[in-house]
Amino acid sequence: MSEAFVALAGRPVRRIGFGAMQLPGPRVFGPPRDREQALAVLRRAVELGVNHIDTAQYYGPDVSNELIRRALHPYPEDLVLVSKLGAARDQNGGWIAAQSPDQLRSGVEENLRSLAVERVDVVNLRLMSGDKTSGVALTEQLDTMVALREEGKIGALGLSNVTLQQLKTGLEHTEIACVQNPLNLLQRDDEPVLERCRQDGIPYVPFFPLGSAFPGMPHVTEQPVVCALAQRLGATAAQIGLAWLLHRAQNVLLIPGTSSLIHLEENIAAGELHLDEEALGVLDALA
Repeated sequence: MSEAFVALAGRPVRRIGFGAMQLPGPRVFGPPRDREQALAVLRRAVELGVNHIDTAQYYGPDVSNELIRRALHPYPEDLVLVSKLGAARDQNGGWIAAQSPDQLRSGVEENLRSLAVERVDVVNLRLMSGDKTSGVALTEQLDTMVALREEGKIGALGLSNVTLQQLKTGLEHTEIACVQNPLNLLQRDDEPVLERCRQDGIPYVPFFPLGSAFPGMPHVTEQPVVCALAQRLGATAAQIGLAWLLHRAQNVLLIPGTSSLIHLEENIAAGELHLDEEALGVLDALA
């Protein structure tokens, strides 16, 4: 397998995939601003070689999955669909925990229905943080996920938003197909988890690869050092941030999200951007 690919649940996927989180409306809630453009972005992503799409039934809810189904079903044979469980939305769009065995099972059924598949290739168990946690033991959640995998409703089990200790617990319990945690140029406190994944050959999928998608959080593309480097290399600031993550470790898979065709093509082109030693030194110093 070439360096352009990483094995995800035993299937080769390109290192730059697509995240569907930005396809619904504001705050990942409600319908997209432009439905036809959202469908066009999904179709263009596959045309450009993307074969790893990350989604969740609670994006919308149901919006991202419905768009994926409408744009791409019947799905290409090489396409790996990754969804996640563990959260839900309240009537105002707030994020709430949904981690009981019954909620996890219901979440899988909702994904199967909305994506129109008999099995979801990979499902990430997303753990909630702070006061949003449900209080359900991680081992109980893992037991449910393993049972769903054995029943053939999910192909492989991943983890999302986990600490290093939670990852270790998961690995003691079952095989982990991937880990999806926050990591970018400006937020690097998850590097111990990345290193453990690298050692174990587990794909690591950083979410918010350019900084938070929500207001009020720092963005990689707004950093003067990044912008200056982008100008020197003839790239965009976003491409610099994505390329840095690809250089960080070979097991990194990216899922940058966008509802723009232009940004989609720029994101995918980041895979061709070479960062020389000087560039990497400048970027590493941002820590």
